[in-house]
Amino acid sequence: MIIKTKAAISSKNFFIFRIVPILLFSLLFACTSPTPEKPITTSTIKAPTETGHPHPVPTFTETPTVPSTLINTPTSLTIEDTQDSKHIQKTQYKLTADLNYVQHFLSVEEQIVYTNNSNETLNELVLMVEPNRYPGVFNLTSLTLNNDIPIEEYILENNKLTFTLNDALAPGKQIVLHFNYTLSLPSPNPSPDIRPIPFGYTPRQTNLVDWYPYIPPYVPGVGWLAHNPWFFGEHQVYEKADFRIRLRTTDGREDLTIAASAPAIQDGEWYQYEHLNARNFVWSVSHNYNVLTQNVGDITVMGYYFPFDRVAAEAAFQTVVESMELYQEIYAPYPRETMTIVEADFLDGMEFDGLFFLSTGFYNSYQGSPGDYLIAIASHETSHQWWYALVGNDQALEPWLDEAMATYSERLYYERYHPDVLDWWWKYRINYYQPEGAINRTIYDPGGYRAYRNAVYLNGALFLEDVRKAIGDTAFFGFLIDYAKQESDRLATAPDFFRILELHTKVDLLFLKNIYFK
Repeated sequence: MIIKTKAAISSKNFFIFRIVPILLFSLLFACTSPTPEKPITTSTIKAPTETGHPHPVPTFTETPTVPSTLINTPTSLTIEDTQDSKHIQKTQYKLTADLNYVQHFLSVEEQIVYTNNSNETLNELVLMVEPNRYPGVFNLTSLTLNNDIPIEEYILENNKLTFTLNDALAPGKQIVLHFNYTLSLPSPNPSPDIRPIPFGYTPRQTNLVDWYPYIPPYVPGVGWLAHNPWFFGEHQVYEKADFRIRLRTTDGREDLTIAASAPAIQDGEWYQYEHLNARNFVWSVSHNYNVLTQNVGDITVMGYYFPFDRVAAEAAFQTVVESMELYQEIYAPYPRETMTIVEADFLDGMEFDGLFFLSTGFYNSYQGSPGDYLIAIASHETSHQWWYALVGNDQALEPWLDEAMATYSERLYYERYHPDVLDWWWKYRINYYQPEGAINRTIYDPGGYRAYRNAVYLNGALFLEDVRKAIGDTAFFGFLIDYAKQESDRLATAPDFFRILELHTKVDLLFLKNIYFK
């Protein structure tokens, strides 16, 4: 029996930062400036400025600035491979998809090769099926196990598909799933119960995010990290996997441009992608894209935008280029060939592995100053390639691990490239909203979106600033490098964060933990 249930700046920019926040900031957080007159240098991050935050911070004697010799230099710590990292077999996704752009219809054949990397025997399998949250969108036509065993009894409810394994999957054993399904793509936000995400079509683009069933992480003793969606914040947890994708459009249009998480190899009518060791694969199609490109070292940065937004697109693009240079310097090398930014018809910014979407609302409100939401959010979303894609985390239960880090990355971006705007950033981006609350709240905690944003993003940025002041720049930036190195390709937790932080300082941070954590 099939059980199937679907759930339904400056002072001249004062207007933007007092009025537009009411319209945009409540939808913000998934969460380029003009070319500078002087050449960009590789100067070190400057010492922190005062934040004006309400929490008293004790005075510490160690307040060094980060030396240039520290940046991009491996730490002295020896990081040995753990047993699970030695023997883990990444899930393999192989998808072939036909898109009818005009009719907003996608047909997909998908194969998943999954290995039980845990030390527990699995009696059931859970898959995330995000398109099923939209009424009438996801239609599963076949599902087989190991290529020849039809799975006819399963539960498909809201965003999860669950079925019992007739033969339990022992540790180290592998299974193969094969799906055929179609997506009748929705227009954005067809249901008031679904937060704005860039999935579906508008008159000028089609966005495919979380468009395929995927297997969430399994944690021994805990179970599947398969969370329910919520009205704000991200609920999904992604393991690293390998993706091999074949796409084509079927309606004969020759004016379509595809933006994707990875570079394409064209084979006749097919576009082929290989996206390895990645959290996800997303793509966007439009008949109306213009494209900006620039190399940052060996990385090709691409910016897809709508023609009438060229000035804002160039500003956002320059911000991404600068952010890529900076974050590789102070966090870790970027592990991909390409980095892509896509202007999208939805009210938010949203990160994925190798690509992020930025709301057309930010482009439309751009006033030509680095003190502008477009610039701040472009740097924020770029940093998610480190704090989300490289270092993963449970976005539902520990969202501060990527969102506080991404918000503070904005501060580091302004500190490097626009120090004269840093006071604006603290005043209007952070302190204007009077941030408070424990930063380690989940997306499900009571209080609503404002309490979530103020605690996780804004108070999270204040926490990181206070840590930096407490331990000094040498220790702080050494920690960031080490944290990115040790937790690369993993799902980090709060204990991991503090374990690595404590390797870099003898300062007792209990005072700050008592202020910022519950």
